[in-house]
Amino acid sequence: MNNHQPLLHNESTSRPDTAEQQSTVWLVGAGPGDPELLTVKAMRIISQADVVLYDSLISDDILALLPRQCTRIHTGKRCGAHKMSQGEINRTLLTAARKYQCVVRLKGGDPFIFGRGGEELEYLEKHGMNVRIIPGITAAGGCAAAAGIPLTHRQYGNALVLHSGHTKFHEFSPCQNPTRVFYMGLRQAGAIAAHLLQEGLSTDTPVALITNGTLSNQQVHKGLLTDLPKISAKALTESSGPGLIFVGEVAAMAKSDSKITTNQHNVPTAETHTRSVA
Repeated sequence: MNNHQPLLHNESTSRPDTAEQQSTVWLVGAGPGDPELLTVKAMRIISQADVVLYDSLISDDILALLPRQCTRIHTGKRCGAHKMSQGEINRTLLTAARKYQCVVRLKGGDPFIFGRGGEELEYLEKHGMNVRIIPGITAAGGCAAAAGIPLTHRQYGNALVLHSGHTKFHEFSPCQNPTRVFYMGLRQAGAIAAHLLQEGLSTDTPVALITNGTLSNQQVHKGLLTDLPKISAKALTESSGPGLIFVGEVAAMAKSDSKITTNQHNVPTAETHTRSVA
């Protein structure tokens, strides 16, 4: 079955109590195209997939790595040529998760950078599904490296802005609802907060501070911009690892349980993975 229609027809099927409880939808970043730029974790999960929903930007070399027996569903998703609407993709993912153990949503670049991964995560979690994220090398990073362009440089560029080309041009400056990420800023949190407030950000702007990101000892601290110095001080007392500060509305979506990307739960292995076909 290489067509999404059979899955869509079964969307309303009630959830069984056994194998489905163990099913996982993996939102996987495939990187900019070179299969050697896939992460080790992405390769492992792809190799165990029962169903793969993939976009048009996924290269043939990466598609060649999919298991021969898995169901492949081409979603399209290129400008002006959408084979499936986002609503259809969401519903197909939900139906697949109710039928199979390992469902992969394969996206070019990184699923959380202009990839609508956040929308799919919200939809699936709203319906009680287990979702995990595997980040990928975003196109900006991969293509810049391939062309020898340093995205940051001490002399020429100390910040990076990623825009969607579908944004109305008059919205480019200033950015509308930007997400700001500060590297190496934990000990400067007070100054960062003061500057952002001076820029006009609201005191109740959501912030998230993440230390030891993606590791088993990852910690997520959430709050509001006005509380950032206090949050940072708490994080510094609890962890000596590196940290990032996220500022913007999406920071409120941060998961405090820290398990959405870490390798702690529900990760199938080659020895235990079995197909669960209704």
